[in-house]
Amino acid sequence: MKLDQVAVQLFTCRDLLKTPTDIASTLRKLRKIGYTAVQVSGMGAIAEEELVTILRGEGMTCCATHESGIEILKNPHKIVERLQKLGCAITAYPWPADVNFSSKESVQSLIAGLDKSGAILAQAGQTLCYHNHNVEFRKLQGKAVLELIYAGTNPRHLQGELDTYWVQHGGGDIVWWCQQLANRLPILHIKDYLTTDQNQPMHCEIGAGNLNFKRIIEAAEKSGCKWFAVEQDTCPGDPLDSLEKSFRYISEHLVE
Repeated sequence: MKLDQVAVQLFTCRDLLKTPTDIASTLRKLRKIGYTAVQVSGMGAIAEEELVTILRGEGMTCCATHESGIEILKNPHKIVERLQKLGCAITAYPWPADVNFSSKESVQSLIAGLDKSGAILAQAGQTLCYHNHNVEFRKLQGKAVLELIYAGTNPRHLQGELDTYWVQHGGGDIVWWCQQLANRLPILHIKDYLTTDQNQPMHCEIGAGNLNFKRIIEAAEKSGCKWFAVEQDTCPGDPLDSLEKSFRYISEHLVE
């Protein structure tokens, strides 16, 4: 992994991205930390053209986005247009809202919808990924639902955006999943995992938790991963401080 492949998932600092002015200020601070790429998510209203201008002015690029799951399934052509405006080729279905993971019919409906929308994005030269949480590791028909999602979709229509924290939290093997998604893993969410004094799982800065990122990154690279997006769902203080700590650890311990 090279440093210019490290992106920041903007959902981490969503509370600092409410207005175009906030967005410009926060992106400037992220660039000062060292990040040169972002995954757009969790920000307030801003025209795509204005966002691109801000990013270019800071010497940053949009490597991927998260879009509304409903819009992805119902209006994929709208997603195609937005990505084109952003000059970005990757997006991800972020959260399986209203999906009953105990129902074969509900899961199959999601799978069919993802494959159909992914085909439309693929025709435009774009890539639809699936972003997992822990819920997809529930078993249905003897398999984790995440296995069913990938088995039931065409790799050209749906690729993976594995989230290391949520794979761990769901009881999955992150390295195994990276291997299973060979040539199907363009982006990885690198997110560390720790257990609190109250015996609860906790998000933390990269290097402060227990995940073996050297092994994870090696497996992801072998599967063709191009982007490694740093994300921390909750931070103990200023999210920019946490993102700086993660970037420093990555720079010193994980990049080539």
